[in-house]
Amino acid sequence: MTEVEGDGAFRARDNRSRVTEMTYGGALSFLRRRYSRDLEGVDVAVMGLPFDSAVTNRPGCRLGPRAIRAASVQLAELKAFPFGFDLLTSLAIVDRGDCMLDPHHPAAVPAAIEAAAGDVLESGAKLLSLGGDHFVTWPLLRAHAAKYGPLALVQVDAHGDLWPDDPDRIDHGTMMGRAIREGLIDPARSTQLGIRTYHDDSLGIGILTSPWIHRYGVGRAIETVRARAGGAPVYLSFDIDGLDPAFAPGTGTPVPGGLASWQGLEIVRGLAGLDLVGMDIVEVSPPYDSAEITALAAAHLAHDWLCLIAERSGASGVEIGLEAGV
Repeated sequence: MTEVEGDGAFRARDNRSRVTEMTYGGALSFLRRRYSRDLEGVDVAVMGLPFDSAVTNRPGCRLGPRAIRAASVQLAELKAFPFGFDLLTSLAIVDRGDCMLDPHHPAAVPAAIEAAAGDVLESGAKLLSLGGDHFVTWPLLRAHAAKYGPLALVQVDAHGDLWPDDPDRIDHGTMMGRAIREGLIDPARSTQLGIRTYHDDSLGIGILTSPWIHRYGVGRAIETVRARAGGAPVYLSFDIDGLDPAFAPGTGTPVPGGLASWQGLEIVRGLAGLDLVGMDIVEVSPPYDSAEITALAAAHLAHDWLCLIAERSGASGVEIGLEAGV
């Protein structure tokens, strides 16, 4: 039994503490981490971005950060699977809470997100962002590119988000094209996976469609992503509609024929060893979810990215299964 019991989001002694919690009770934070805006010594800060004014179909993903936090509770119980180490004691993680966004002044939202992300990155911590609709990725990319330079984008999505744009548009279908034109991402280093809607122009990004991945396998997809990214700083943007609606019904623009949850997780785990600088998980819309399966998928994807950060920082464990000799 740990010294502190219950409500670890507020009562944990430090950023690597474990607190005994009821999975079905207690104060919610991502992975039961402490709520804090003190980022001294923090490896990764988790920030919610409750914004969905840029959607083109079904709204509701402003409620996504809350749902993903709630879905993460079981992941705080045990060592990380399949990694075999205790993520919560291996990495100093805090939940920064949600970025304050005024829904009545949507034009001010991008600057607010960019400023909040910039504060986290300036502290030396990495940032894991919970959306919100996919437009929030544009100000996040601006903040990350300001620190790291042009990024290798790995985007899992049903849509390329490369539609024509204008400087004032707030639209979750145009921002990746804008990011390319602004030089935030290097398309020659970048890859989109799971795409299953049409664009006239890829703008130089490598595209692995969902049928391609089903036909040739996740292993070849990962090889392609790694070869294109090379040693560049890698930003992962995971739109939950990259998964098939059978696995992620709770999203605003579902498209059949997508990736299974296991494929999404394997793609994230396949980024191990790359220079991972940031991640967002977006477009979780709880009003359309069923049995929380969309939020659960999002929480697991975010958790596994954190495990990759921990591995790169030296965490190690014994994996279970046939490959581990069991």
